[in-house]
Amino acid sequence: MVLSSRMPELGSFEIFLKVAQTGSLGSAARELGLTQQAVSARLASMEAEIGVRLAVRTTRGSQLTSAGVLVAEWAARLLDVAQEIDAGLGSLRTESRRHVKVVASQTIAEQLMPRWLVSFQAAVARRGGTAPEVVLTATTSVKAIAAVRDGSADLGFVEKPGPPRGLGSCVVAHDELVIVVPPDHKWTRRSRVVSAAELAQTPLVTREVGAGIRDNLTMALRRALGDNVEQAPAVLELPSAAAVRAAVLAGAGPAVMSRLAVADDLAVGRLCAITVPELQLGRPLRAIWVGGRTPPVGTIRDLLSHISARTPRSRK
Repeated sequence: MVLSSRMPELGSFEIFLKVAQTGSLGSAARELGLTQQAVSARLASMEAEIGVRLAVRTTRGSQLTSAGVLVAEWAARLLDVAQEIDAGLGSLRTESRRHVKVVASQTIAEQLMPRWLVSFQAAVARRGGTAPEVVLTATTSVKAIAAVRDGSADLGFVEKPGPPRGLGSCVVAHDELVIVVPPDHKWTRRSRVVSAAELAQTPLVTREVGAGIRDNLTMALRRALGDNVEQAPAVLELPSAAAVRAAVLAGAGPAVMSRLAVADDLAVGRLCAITVPELQLGRPLRAIWVGGRTPPVGTIRDLLSHISARTPRSRK
């Protein structure tokens, strides 16, 4: 239902009701913090808009017409509902600041988000505030983008190449992919390097379709070998970095993983990194949100500012 073009705005009803309650333009003006001239002009504009005289100005004040009495009753009911809605919207805004739904690709959710969230909560506490509740869900980059688009998540973190279309985004960190194998794998014992073509032809242990790592590897191979490069079918498709790591350790085959996820394994020699000089395997990690280039005001912007301030290599 579309309201008539002659329906006054809510502020006009508020001023008129105050005139009706106080009995004069001057008293209404004082209670509203306006000049008497402003109240008089607003009442005259309202009467002209609806085409009905609402009050008669006299030396003793403003007397409502019979139509004005009716409109005052309606205005009181209307403003009661408006105040209830206003309070409800305020509660929703407060609630939205206290509860933030975040979706992140698994690498970010497992390797970075815990540290970011703990330090964010500590920073809020140092300022004497109460940190909002952040509900974090780990998923693939594709599903994270979909969740932000449909509003089921307030903020997302993804590792797919390039910013998603139609969403605001900024780079919050950088990562590097690394080809990993067990220490006894044949690639660790030979003198020549592994080529990009050989890697493309090797069945790998991979994450499921939609995971950012797969897209990043495909892009790196295309840059090195051309857009028509064909990759060998995966030997295993697994739903998490932990499962991929376990399969590699069990001898299922090589995998391309985030260096963040295997840093400890590489440090103690449980896994070995294989260099492929032709491939550029660095990648940005992005935050995404609905809206323009600037993150929404409130918890989302505060969290992203906190992350950026503590990630020296991040850049917008």
